[in-house]
Amino acid sequence: MNHFSLRGLVASLALACTTLLATAPAHADFEKIQKSGRLVVAVYDDYAPFSTKDGGIDVDLAEALARKLNLKLSLLPFPAGENVNDDLRNMVWKGHYLGFGPADVMLHVPVERSVMAQNDKVEIFAPYYRESIKLARNLKAIPDFRGSESLEGKRLGAEKVSISAMVLLGDANLRNNVKIFPLPMQAVEKLKAGELDAVVAARSEIESVLRDDPAFELTDAPFDRLPRQGWVTGMAVKKENTELAKQLQAAVNDLFASGEMAALFAKHGVKSIKP
Repeated sequence: MNHFSLRGLVASLALACTTLLATAPAHADFEKIQKSGRLVVAVYDDYAPFSTKDGGIDVDLAEALARKLNLKLSLLPFPAGENVNDDLRNMVWKGHYLGFGPADVMLHVPVERSVMAQNDKVEIFAPYYRESIKLARNLKAIPDFRGSESLEGKRLGAEKVSISAMVLLGDANLRNNVKIFPLPMQAVEKLKAGELDAVVAARSEIESVLRDDPAFELTDAPFDRLPRQGWVTGMAVKKENTELAKQLQAAVNDLFASGEMAALFAKHGVKSIKP
């Protein structure tokens, strides 16, 4: 073997070793999960209709993902931190200071460039829902809707410390008739009971309570400061867990293609909106 062939062989072997070193941890982590027989999925512990102590969309999705990967589900509910960066640190790549976590995957993660840029230790992927802010109104109280002027003098509701409350309270013609609730579902329940005329909240929150009741109608909320395209929700794993991310992405694709994702949302009264 001449000098150039030997040098080429050494280079090839070095490249092969580098490739193995790069891929081995990812496969090793997924193999470790497979050997455990369980997929640990982190979900917010009080975020109806997606996850509560009684279940929810994300809880059902977690079960479906585990089933697709031929694993048993180990659900890890957790309280929200100050921001999503805290949640990703506690539940995906480091673990909570109280001693629980990290999970194999965390659900309901914003699929946004800014969040990705601030969290280089995680992989955010597999968008499965597009949320948006809507106005739900009682058709008897507000039969015709022509924008914010149709809400003047009406009994309005929203969740405290939310963008919905911000836009209602920010309108001088509406703020005196706005009632604030600890949880958005409480506002929608009051709307359903006839104690409010309209509510501004996330579409999933409204749909899960009203469940296509013909006495109410959902429309775009007439406020310029709201994100018109809504926002997209996905999931996150540790950056190096590429094989797990690949398997989960395939599972999500299968759930959409088979109609299982739509059925999963419909079970909770919510329309599945694929991002």
